Amino acid sequence: MRFIDSGEIAQRLSYERCIPLMREVMAAYSAGRTRQLLRSILPLTGENLFGVMTGALAPEGAFGAKLISVFPDNFTRGGPSHQGVVVLFHPESGAPVCVAEAGEITAIRTAAASAMATDELARVNAHRLTVFGYGRQADEHIRALRLVRRLDQVTVWGRDFGRAQVFAARIEATLNLAAVASADAREAVAEADIVCTLTPASEPILFGEWVRPGTHVNLVGAGHAGQCEADADLVVSSRFIVDSREGVIAQGGEFRRAQAAGRAPAIAGEIGEVLNGQAPGRQSDVEVTLYKSLGHIVQDLICAEALAREEP
Repeated sequence: MRFIDSGEIAQRLSYERCIPLMREVMAAYSAGRTRQLLRSILPLTGENLFGVMTGALAPEGAFGAKLISVFPDNFTRGGPSHQGVVVLFHPESGAPVCVAEAGEITAIRTAAASAMATDELARVNAHRLTVFGYGRQADEHIRALRLVRRLDQVTVWGRDFGRAQVFAARIEATLNLAAVASADAREAVAEADIVCTLTPASEPILFGEWVRPGTHVNLVGAGHAGQCEADADLVVSSRFIVDSREGVIAQGGEFRRAQAAGRAPAIAGEIGEVLNGQAPGRQSDVEVTLYKSLGHIVQDLICAEALAREEP
């Protein structure tokens, strides 16, 4: 049984490799070729969580689980907020094939999934990106989205303006990409073509009245029903595409909050259905498209399988 550490994952699981994997597995998910249970989330002290996710890539394919802790305060101490393992099992013998570090896989596949959805749903000429947040996922999303759209400007907003400034300066220096920090969230999205929310917010930080026609939005940071990054106006008025209909109805914070207010959004389809031609994506250049990402075990498993079947 192999152990695949974060260094090997970072080296071998590039976005050029992972984005096509996300297309493959989400198309398979919506076609019913994968299996998974809804994630189990155990609240711990404070805002800390422990999650368990189980699934299989096909009825007779590799199967496994992810065990992951989410400790948000680790970020302020300079440590990772997501830590855990992905365990992959052989479909014929049932033997464990590998244990892979989960934090690195999660970071890469989450941004790769957003890039895949952005490629399907954003306007072809979209070139201005705004990210809400300045943590690991903000960095990864900028790097991934550069592969699907010709970005020439990034705006960063976060609750701590000083940290947003530091992050923007680092992006500009390391990626040779114009990046600025905004102290005002509304101003940050005023000219955006693509918006990614990447925070653990418990109350909306993005509002429908702020988002201009033709924008594509990726809602990524709110990973369970107790979190929410966008208001009901946005999710109701946009073309609302989800990674998993079942998952978002049960655990999507934005969907559930709008539903509780008597304004349940109409889910236009799953991203896999868009990929499979079963549901249309963007309908016009003025439509606001929204992709709700919860992340799924089949995304982790296909990454672990791709790494495990090759020698480092």
